[in-house]
Amino acid sequence: MAGGKENRVRVILECTSCVRTSVNKKLTGIFRYITQKNRHNTPSRLELRKFCPYCYKHTIHGEIKK
Repeated sequence: MAGGKENRVRVILECTSCVRTSVNKKLTGIFRYITQKNRHNTPSRLELRKFCPYCYKHTIHGEIKK
């Protein structure tokens, strides 16, 4: 009964408004959350409004590649 691919996958959500500078390059997303999503029901990238302790407010956290 098992399918070829698992429906639930682990995704990483990264803050889109945080910016840190290092070696003449700006990297976004200091704070990250790890969650799961159903690949069948949500094929597009996930975006959730979560709390970021570096911004000290609720911001949009978007799904990133591993």
